[in-house]
Amino acid sequence: MIKDRSEKDNMINAKTVVSRHAWLTLAILSSTLLTVFFSETMLLPAIPEIIDDFDISYGTAAWIFSAYLIVAAVMTPIAGRLSDLFGKKKVLLSLLVIYIAGLIAGGFADNITFLLITRIIQGVGLAAVPAAFSLLRDTFPPAKLSIAVGVFGSAYSAGSVVGLLVGASIIQTFGWHATFLAIIPFSILVTLLIARFVKEYELPNRSKNSNIQGDVSEKKGKPFSIDIKGIVALSVTITSFLIALTVIQIGISNENIFQIAVAFIISAISLLIFVIIERRAIPPFVNLRLLRDKTLLPSFILLISTGIAMFMIYPTIVQLVRSPIPLGFGGDSIDAANVQLPFMISFLVFASVTPFIINRIGSTKPAIIGGIISLFGTFGLLMFHATEFIVSVDLAIIATGLSLTMTTTWNLIVSSSPKEFTGISVGIGALLLFIGMAIGPALAGVYMADHENIGTQGSYPSAQSYDLVYFTALLLSAVSLGFAFILRRKTIDAAV
Repeated sequence: MIKDRSEKDNMINAKTVVSRHAWLTLAILSSTLLTVFFSETMLLPAIPEIIDDFDISYGTAAWIFSAYLIVAAVMTPIAGRLSDLFGKKKVLLSLLVIYIAGLIAGGFADNITFLLITRIIQGVGLAAVPAAFSLLRDTFPPAKLSIAVGVFGSAYSAGSVVGLLVGASIIQTFGWHATFLAIIPFSILVTLLIARFVKEYELPNRSKNSNIQGDVSEKKGKPFSIDIKGIVALSVTITSFLIALTVIQIGISNENIFQIAVAFIISAISLLIFVIIERRAIPPFVNLRLLRDKTLLPSFILLISTGIAMFMIYPTIVQLVRSPIPLGFGGDSIDAANVQLPFMISFLVFASVTPFIINRIGSTKPAIIGGIISLFGTFGLLMFHATEFIVSVDLAIIATGLSLTMTTTWNLIVSSSPKEFTGISVGIGALLLFIGMAIGPALAGVYMADHENIGTQGSYPSAQSYDLVYFTALLLSAVSLGFAFILRRKTIDAAV
């Protein structure tokens, strides 16, 4: 009996140690997401200064963010698949080293070409998301996974808040080059902590209950073969599509309409080629059965629709605040950051709270609640956006709904994917989110370009353009709510 009690105590102690290590892993990996998303927003307040320093147009400056996003979108599914094949920790550390190199180079950029190259290198950092999600899946038991996913996801908002506010302060005090240099020590520290403390656990080769077939090559003794043709075809698809969207965001004209059409055609053709390659490849880069999964498919659609809605609204608020009265609020970059701050804080808070809501009411109901709240928030923004305070309140409501929906969706993707496909599943989800992030500003740019007021102070979007943006966001919120109900029904059917 004493021996049994001792063994029981040892098991409890072991469980406690594992639990402490799991929370430490979560803190470290969340810091990774905070670090890479800092780069997404830190340069936003500096765009006017960069335009002046390098004597470039607004259209050229748009590539500072598009280059970052395009590389992230291309690399995310690749990194996800590589993490499934060669190990999450190894891939994560490699990506962070590349990201740090990009930050160092960015601190010394003295022309727009060099700055764009550094942004391309930094975009690799966002591809760390699938590997980090996979490590969380391996570390946390199913009962605690939703909490881990929620905390990890909230680091996105934290990084954006830090990037927006701290970035603006650093730019005003030390100049925009300092934004890159300021994040380097923290990035190095996070990388060292991952190397020292984060563990990767070996998993069985296949999930017995998986409805998705494994790689056939593993049966033939080729577990590490890589579908290069599939990677190239998908990369061309993503790159050409996002380039077309970036050109649209800059402004459609007779000079670039041909470029836009060619980019979309190339994207469509390469996508068809990619599907053909993946149906024949052994093993495929992306198992197409993932896209037909009853839980994953609605989740993927939710991510892209919420991504479009969020990033349609996001850039238009900056334009609204900085446009002169009566076309806007006549504020500066700090005013724009303050108006957006309630959005980011609400997103951060509710992304952290959502996992506990999931544990109380189920894995899909929070997405429905979030869709309803987003619907109310976008309706309020459409009807009431006359003052900075009202806009901030509307944004906070929208952020509450979006955080509920997105955190729930990420939790479903991570928990529903077969463990051996977690990396690529998360990679596809992140890819679609990034595509939504690119579609949103492009669509908003089209609305604003087609409805401008031209006066003595320059050309600025009209009130009608903002109404179109907010109305489209309202429709997207309704679409998200519809797919949340579909997701609820599919999970109930799967359980039965």
